[in-house]
Amino acid sequence: MKIKFNAKEIDTKISNSLDFFKEFSKDENDVWIINGFATKESYQLKDGDELFCIPKNTLPPKDALDAMMRARHTPKLHDKLKVCSVAVCGLGGLGSHIAIMLARSGVGNLNLIDFDIVEPSNLNRQSYMIEDLGKFKTEALKEQISKINPFIEVRIHTLRIDENNIKDLFVLDDIVCEAFDSAAAKAMLAQNFHKYFEDKILICGSGLAGYGDSNSIQTRKIANNFYVCGDLVNAAKPGNGLMSPRVNICAGHQANLVLELLADK
Repeated sequence: MKIKFNAKEIDTKISNSLDFFKEFSKDENDVWIINGFATKESYQLKDGDELFCIPKNTLPPKDALDAMMRARHTPKLHDKLKVCSVAVCGLGGLGSHIAIMLARSGVGNLNLIDFDIVEPSNLNRQSYMIEDLGKFKTEALKEQISKINPFIEVRIHTLRIDENNIKDLFVLDDIVCEAFDSAAAKAMLAQNFHKYFEDKILICGSGLAGYGDSNSIQTRKIANNFYVCGDLVNAAKPGNGLMSPRVNICAGHQANLVLELLADK
């Protein structure tokens, strides 16, 4: 019987996964992976199975990590996501969490765009730590993603998006998520994006300030290739600031829509 073990094809006469791993595993704490699923239950082996034995608390090789993610996300979906590219414009409360969710979901290429640095006031809702203070958000978030999955391709642009650079920034991307704080910046991107990328999808966020009323945050299709997530009402203002839970709910809507659209692509 031919199987793959630690990314190499081998012949074996062992028909049971427990017997196989007991022969090759050097430590009872090793992680055993069968066709992307980590388990120490007994399985009947068959031709073409893929097995890994990885020391615990150690980064698996790229093939092993990909196999695990593939099994968790379902193979066909994972294979689609890992070849796609998604841009996130603005890496604040919305954008930083959108990027992290997409990274954890297996999107293989991320394009992160922001001009700002991490400040103490960002820590109430954005995906940054004390040690990130003073860093460019692009660089801090790229570093975070590398700790989640170092095999994701992350491109960063530390700049302010304007009407002149839109046409160059998103050439490689399948979907673009808008996550600006500024209403003027939101309007600028929404008004100009499809001039250059008629067939690309733009997902915007609008209305997510305050707390409570979770179900009012919804996903709406506004026009062909144009969606908006949020309640479209609750803008940040004195007495109605941006709080982590509602911001994260909206970020989840945007990231979830990305997965849905890429799955259907």
